[in-house]
Amino acid sequence: MAALAVPLSVSAPAAAADLIPIRLAGPTGPAPVGAVELHLVDASRTDPWSGRPREVMVTVTYPAVDVRGRAMLPWLPAGAGRALKARYGGALDAYALPGTHSADRAPARPGRRPVLLYSPGAGEDRTFNTLVVEELVSWGYVVVTVDHPSDSGEVEFPDGRVVLTRNDGHEDVPAAVAVRAADLRFVLDALAVLDRGGNSDAERRPLPRGLRGTLDLARVGAFGHSRGGAASAAVMGLDERVRAGVDLDGALYGPVAQRGLDRPFLLMDTAVHDGLEKDPTWPPFWRNLRAWHRCLRLADAEHLSFTDTVAIAPQLPEPVRQQLRVGTIPADRAVAAVRATVRAFFDLQLRGRPDTGQLLRGASPRYPEILYIAG
Repeated sequence: MAALAVPLSVSAPAAAADLIPIRLAGPTGPAPVGAVELHLVDASRTDPWSGRPREVMVTVTYPAVDVRGRAMLPWLPAGAGRALKARYGGALDAYALPGTHSADRAPARPGRRPVLLYSPGAGEDRTFNTLVVEELVSWGYVVVTVDHPSDSGEVEFPDGRVVLTRNDGHEDVPAAVAVRAADLRFVLDALAVLDRGGNSDAERRPLPRGLRGTLDLARVGAFGHSRGGAASAAVMGLDERVRAGVDLDGALYGPVAQRGLDRPFLLMDTAVHDGLEKDPTWPPFWRNLRAWHRCLRLADAEHLSFTDTVAIAPQLPEPVRQQLRVGTIPADRAVAAVRATVRAFFDLQLRGRPDTGQLLRGASPRYPEILYIAG
């Protein structure tokens, strides 16, 4: 979700029992979903905004054995949720933010699984693509979502600190993307420790049983929305551990935008963005993609149609809904199409599973919303 352009005035916040619930659909795959939040501190880097050692919050979401009796993680923790509502000028005060279908620290299902990194858009949070993340996990992936403090929307740490976005439209975007790429590389290092049975969490909080040995770091992909898509390309340009990537409707920045990549990459856009024709950062990158590459389009969509916002917007009052860029595509169709396309790409590139439904060719009768553009 993006902050409203004009704060709306509403009545005082309702009591918790009276809040209007916002709901997100659960995943469709066979595996239950577990998750654990980690606070990671990179002592080797100085945060360019705070001057302190760089720290990030991540959620490792994984196929679980059993989630019965487990609490589900909130979409946003309490402090971050209050900060988000404040950012919306009170327009969400009457609403309860959604929950997730991810059970806190549920035992992990055995087996080596491909690992995907997710980076959110500028001013967005790592949970803002929960619909796609949980879907991928339910079909056997481990997905690690990463918040980038001061660039993400509102990042809450275990000590209760909430770091708000500093994006004001005048920030150095290439520098911010470079920080994100370094964050993602650091997270990969921390995941290697986790897979060996170590605990990278700064507070050494307990980890889920069975997580050790489940992260197949020889099969790593990265995807992101908007600026997070740029970060996915940027980290691939720096780190060969990342074997495939997806940019969901984001402009590209940094050396990779000119140099391209020698590993598979999927670009997705909307007719509004029309990346290969209207975005000056896309054609140089496209010309220098030397492995499998494709550009697909989500029909009748706008920028936020790739995120949870497309499903949340119809549940909000009309004045709010009108200011969210989700296009005219029905929410359920947008969610299903984006889920299926991202999964089909990583199934092909990291699991060697052919695209039998022709989805990556924009020729799937099941998902007519996905259009072929090039590649």
